Amino acid sequence: MFARLKGIVDEIGADHAVIDVHGVGYLVQASRRTLGALGGTGAAATLHVETHVRENDIHLYGFIDRAERDWFRLLVTVQGVGAKVALAVLSVLDPSALAAAIAAQDARAPARATGVGPKLAKRIVMELKDKAALVGIGAADVAVLAKSIKTPEAAAAVSKPPEVAAFDDALSALVNLGYREAEAAPALRRVAEAAGEAAGDVQILLRGALKELAR
Repeated sequence: MFARLKGIVDEIGADHAVIDVHGVGYLVQASRRTLGALGGTGAAATLHVETHVRENDIHLYGFIDRAERDWFRLLVTVQGVGAKVALAVLSVLDPSALAAAIAAQDARAPARATGVGPKLAKRIVMELKDKAALVGIGAADVAVLAKSIKTPEAAAAVSKPPEVAAFDDALSALVNLGYREAEAAPALRRVAEAAGEAAGDVQILLRGALKELAR
C-alpha cells in the first residue's frame, strides 16, 4: 500500500490533486487545507497517504502532515463518518482546532463541515475523546490544553489578580492551539464578562471561548 507520495503537482481540483511521480499521475483526494498548502501546479509536493481498497477500486487520500492523516484515520472509525465526511471535517478544522473541539466537547465545530449534522457532530466529539486517549492518536494535540493551562493554585501564586491571570493563561492556551490573539482575546472578554465571579477560573474561560470561536 502507498504510504507517501513525493513528486510534482500536475493538477489541483476542488477536492483532489494529481501528483506526478516519475511520469505516473496519482489522483489523491484531500482536504481544502492540504490542497491549499500544495503550492500550485508545477510545485514539488510530498503527501502522506492513506490507501483504501474497495472491491475493484483503490482510493488515495493525501495529507500535508502526519497529524492530519492521523485524525483522518480516527475520524473514519466513527459510525457514520466515511472518507468524504472525514475530509470535510478536516477542511474546516485543522488538527489543533479539532483537538480543541474534542477537548471542549464542542459539537458545533465539526457541524460546520459539509455532510455533518448535529447528531453526527455530537457523536464525533464524544467518540473521539475516548478513542484518542485509547489508541494514542491525537493525544499530543489534546494535551496542549492541559500543558497550556495553569492550575488555580499556580494562578494564585502570581501577583496578578486571579481573573487577570486566568485570562492570560486562557489566551496563551488558545494561541498555542493556533488561534490568532486578535480573535481569541475578544472571545475571552465576552466569556469573562458573562462569567462574573467565575472569571478567575481559567478552564471556564477556555471552554467558553472555544465555544465562542466555534460559532
